[in-house]
Amino acid sequence: MLILLPPSEGKTAPAAGAPADPAGLWLPRLAPARRRVLSRLVALSKRTSARGVADSLAVLGLSPAQHAEVARNAGLPTAPTAPAAHVYTGVLYEALDVAGLAPEARAWVDERAAVFSGLWGVLRLTDLIPAYRCSVGVSLPVLGGLTAYWKRQLSPALDRAAGDGPVLDLRSGAYAAMWAPAGALAGRTAALRVLHERLVGGEARRSVVSHFNKATKGRLVRSLAEAGARPGSVDELLTALRDLKFTVEERPVAAGRPRQVDVVVREL
Repeated sequence: MLILLPPSEGKTAPAAGAPADPAGLWLPRLAPARRRVLSRLVALSKRTSARGVADSLAVLGLSPAQHAEVARNAGLPTAPTAPAAHVYTGVLYEALDVAGLAPEARAWVDERAAVFSGLWGVLRLTDLIPAYRCSVGVSLPVLGGLTAYWKRQLSPALDRAAGDGPVLDLRSGAYAAMWAPAGALAGRTAALRVLHERLVGGEARRSVVSHFNKATKGRLVRSLAEAGARPGSVDELLTALRDLKFTVEERPVAAGRPRQVDVVVREL
């Protein structure tokens, strides 16, 4: 099984560690593509004139108060690294809490989780990376929009890496656009969203709420890891989630598209 995760904007900067090696990350054939993005991001972030700094902030979608994030990007080639599982610190990763998993469960996650990144393309949680700021929605000089850029680069590599087992897609929309399982692989993919159900005037209403969504996805992966789940198909994956007491519903979908799955949450 392959589990597709988004990164987090929140990151913890490693205090020590060798610089990142693009060829040392998962799927090393992506190293040239990674180096191109890294080079353009660093060049953008090294601009020091007032106009250059303002442009860099605008391109990265940052405010003037976040100038330190641009300065951090400028130093990426020599910045210290740590496992991606320790660098990403958003809500999903707090709920997943890989550091608190037993060794067997941690190995389960490390073998199955793939994190999508505007800078690196796709990673394993064990890959050594620095803290950075570069969402996939960014359009870098020369390279253009990173969504389209990575879509061209990732398809050949990930189509093979997915193997013949199920794929659990927990990515947000922007990162989901980087690689879309197609053909037979789409039928083996479950694209999952989280709905918060609450009573309003005695009537049950459902909505997508960011915090519930991210926290639930982190807990869901953690639960599968602790159970050592080894589903051989999407149907077996949904059965495993129901056995773990998640409320799972499947929506109709057109042929050739990933299966659409809802997890309904009433309380965190």
